[in-house]
Amino acid sequence: MNAEHVRPKVRTGHGVVEGRTERGIAVFRGIPYAAPPVGPAAFAAPAPPAPWDGVRDAGAFGPTAPKVAYAAPFATLLPDPEVPGDDCLNLNVWTPDPAPGAGLPVMVWLHGGALTRGSSACPVYDGSAFARDGVVLVSLNYRLGVLGYGLFPDAPANRGLLDQIAALEWVRDNIRAFGGDPGRVTVFGESAGAISTGALLAAPRAAGLFARAVLQSGAPEVLPRDRVRTTVRRMASLLKVPATARAFADLDRATLLAAQAAVLRRSGPLGGPAFGLVTDPAVLPEDPLDALVRGRASADVPLMLGWTTEEYRLWLAPTGMLRRLDRLGPLAVALARLRSGKDRAAVRALRTALPTAGPADLAGHLLTDRLLRDPLRALAGARRRAPVHLYEFRWPSAVPGLGACHALELGFVFDTLAVPESSWLAGPGAPQALADEMHAAWVAYGTGGEPGWAAYDGGAGRPKEFGGPALAADAGVSPTPVLP
Repeated sequence: MNAEHVRPKVRTGHGVVEGRTERGIAVFRGIPYAAPPVGPAAFAAPAPPAPWDGVRDAGAFGPTAPKVAYAAPFATLLPDPEVPGDDCLNLNVWTPDPAPGAGLPVMVWLHGGALTRGSSACPVYDGSAFARDGVVLVSLNYRLGVLGYGLFPDAPANRGLLDQIAALEWVRDNIRAFGGDPGRVTVFGESAGAISTGALLAAPRAAGLFARAVLQSGAPEVLPRDRVRTTVRRMASLLKVPATARAFADLDRATLLAAQAAVLRRSGPLGGPAFGLVTDPAVLPEDPLDALVRGRASADVPLMLGWTTEEYRLWLAPTGMLRRLDRLGPLAVALARLRSGKDRAAVRALRTALPTAGPADLAGHLLTDRLLRDPLRALAGARRRAPVHLYEFRWPSAVPGLGACHALELGFVFDTLAVPESSWLAGPGAPQALADEMHAAWVAYGTGGEPGWAAYDGGAGRPKEFGGPALAADAGVSPTPVLP
């Protein structure tokens, strides 16, 4: 029989799953790691899935978590497939050797999407290249928005984080049967996935579930509880129901999501209604950034941290905000300085580093420092017992205006530039050589903790740079600047 027609079977703790063989890789999709969060369980902590008899087909992605689609123009830049169904707490496994005892390294991917969008079904996140290179790749769905992060008096907080912990517990208990080593797990995530990874590093219940972590363009953070609670109350007012999990669980999903979308339209990266992680005695007892910087959590867990040079362009360029900020001139820079907490000396240093930058770019860099670079640098410079590796992604997209924007590195990390959806952000002609380099670094880090450059030593050394003037010139676009 042709090897591509072989359907591998693996016995998990809840039953047997049957996957597919794709280009020599065994792929299992849509495996439940927790019970469907529906009815009274919609706002409860995740519960174990019910065991099944016989063989469960694992050939297709499982249902995605309830969410609202991206609005234009982001819907044309950020692929976000939706798979209907209630059993959304599921995961996928790509493995080169689905045999117990293979002892392969494991990497667990947490998708981004501002904790309100995204899923593991995004084609850019295909795990085949990781498995091709000897890594068992696991990706997962978790509850989003009000279902995952709404704060209620009658429900546990941080349910999306609890889902992620439940998935990591599934990995601990089952991944050996897929050829993975539960003692060699690396968690990595981008944007909201990186924020989630930071929370997992600080969550006592997640201790021991992974050995290393990678935070891509997202810093550990929590929102004020009052801010999240107010968001729920605004939804309740629109829905004309009490602000309780019981009342929200009685509503149909479409009504609930429509109210969530209406409330979140008034939000922004630095304020307004939002859903996000909060401190919680049961799961996240303190601010994760503070706990990590002060060495009170995961001081022995090696980290890799990084960002893109022009993160802000994804949020500002497609909406026309860059043009509007440029028209504001010095006022835009002054307002960004105040919102970012920077002093005038920081602005002068930025002007020196970027002599041709306009007000919008200066403001964007100031706000990116506030949201991403400053907290990640603080974490890198903390007195930790484990090494920290830093990187910066500098290659600019061929899509006009995007530059080296937020999320652009994903197709390079997963080595999925050939996937059509990768070109939505990267444009045509993205350099495969850069994907080869970047993907190999992530594989090396997940395999042995050494991505190929020196660990940060607390001095003035720069992060490892991916992409730059030479590659930008080859692509016919302007290179992104080097910042101090």
